[in-house]
Amino acid sequence: MPLQMTAPWLNPLARRTVKAPLNPLDKSTIISIFSRPIHEVKHTLDPGTFDIPAGSAEHPSILVVTSSSWWKELDEHQPLLEIPVSSIQVADSVVKDYINTMLMSNAGDVTPGVSYVPGEETVQSIKMKYPGMIPDLIRKQSNWYRALVKLGDNLWARTNGNPLAISDDMRIAARELQFEKEWLRDFQTVELIKCVACGSLRNGVFPVCLHCKTIVDRAAYDKLGLKSL
Repeated sequence: MPLQMTAPWLNPLARRTVKAPLNPLDKSTIISIFSRPIHEVKHTLDPGTFDIPAGSAEHPSILVVTSSSWWKELDEHQPLLEIPVSSIQVADSVVKDYINTMLMSNAGDVTPGVSYVPGEETVQSIKMKYPGMIPDLIRKQSNWYRALVKLGDNLWARTNGNPLAISDDMRIAARELQFEKEWLRDFQTVELIKCVACGSLRNGVFPVCLHCKTIVDRAAYDKLGLKSL
C-alpha cells in the first residue's frame, strides 16, 4: 500500500509555491537624498531585498520596485496560496520601516530624505511631476539633522566627551549642516581604549591611565620627560 502522508512537511505539494507572472505595469519608485545607502530586507516577501544607493539633494538616488508576494498555508494537502503585494505597498513599507528605525526620526517632519511615488520614474520626471517633493525632503531631512546634532551635543556633554557616544549619523548631520562641533574631530585621535591595568576606558593618546595612574606606554612617557609617578 502507498504511504499515506498526513503531516504537511511530508507532502511536497503543501510546501510548493506557484508564483503568478508579474504585472509589468505595477511599479513604484523610491527616491532618496540621504547620503548613506539604504538596505532593507522583508523576510516574508519575495522579492524582499531592497538596496537604495546613497543620494543627495543635488543628485537624488532612485530604486524602482515591483510587486512582491507572500504565501499563506491553507491546509496540508494544498500548495501555499500566493498573496500579492502591490508595488506601492512595497515602497510604502520600505520607506516607512526605514524611517521608523532611525534615531530621532518621528515619521512626520523630522525624517531622513526618503519617499516614493507610483510608477516607474526617473529623477528628471519626478522633478517635473512632483516639483515640491525634493524641497520637502530637504526640509524634513534638515529637521532630522538638527535633532541628531542636538542629541549629539547632549551625549557629548553627558559622557564628558566620549566619542563613542556620537553616532555616524550625528557626524553626517553636523557636516551636512556645516556646524562646527568638537565631536567632529578625527575619531581615531580621541578613541577611548581599555586600560590594560584596570580595564577602564582611557584616551589612547596619553601614556598614563587617568583612573589607576598606571604608565601604559613607557616609551611615550619617557619621551615626554615626565617624572616617575
